Amino acid sequence: MTYSKKDILTSISFMLFIISFSVVFVAFFKPLYYFDIHHLKLVENTHYTYQQIKENYQILIHYQSIFYQGKLVFKDFIMSKGGRIHFEEVKRIFEIIQIVCLLTFCTTSYLVYRQIKQKEYRFFKLTAILTIAIPLILGFFAFVDFDRLFVMFHQLVFSNDYWLFNPRLDPIINILPENFFMHCFILIVFIVLFSAFICYKIYQHYQKTILAIDNHESYTL
Repeated sequence: MTYSKKDILTSISFMLFIISFSVVFVAFFKPLYYFDIHHLKLVENTHYTYQQIKENYQILIHYQSIFYQGKLVFKDFIMSKGGRIHFEEVKRIFEIIQIVCLLTFCTTSYLVYRQIKQKEYRFFKLTAILTIAIPLILGFFAFVDFDRLFVMFHQLVFSNDYWLFNPRLDPIINILPENFFMHCFILIVFIVLFSAFICYKIYQHYQKTILAIDNHESYTL
């Protein structure tokens, strides 16, 4: 099967939307963290109340939104200069991802509409192939050694070591255990893979429909 330039362009845009949307959705999906407060026993391990943990996490997540441009001020935690710089860097990264999500939503909506209108459906299959490759590769390395992948990610994305928090200077890190980020990663991979699966099933549906129409026309002739 050969793909046209329109197929490739649509698939790349679709893939970027799926991945960026998955990251944005999980980043702002608070129920996952609320579950981990109990699952990871954060109240028992940190000696903060459930309400304190929840409220300060909500402050952090609200700060990451592209629509919020104020300062980060925790209700119950002090913050070092290095910690503040790190959160500012994280915010910039999340803002870029949110912008990519919004832009690719617009471009993908237009391109998909145009392709379907022209009865071109191959891009669904190509989107599934492109989308599934990245999480499978990352998922393999995460399964082998998530700790190493976690460290490599920070070393690659950040040009400093401010992400190495001192709990005494930045106690917020006590309520952000590495296992929580692993759960976020797993959920992102799941959403991406599920989206790729849906794309492939849509492609199969259209292919069966086309074959059924062709067979019917051949039979009537």
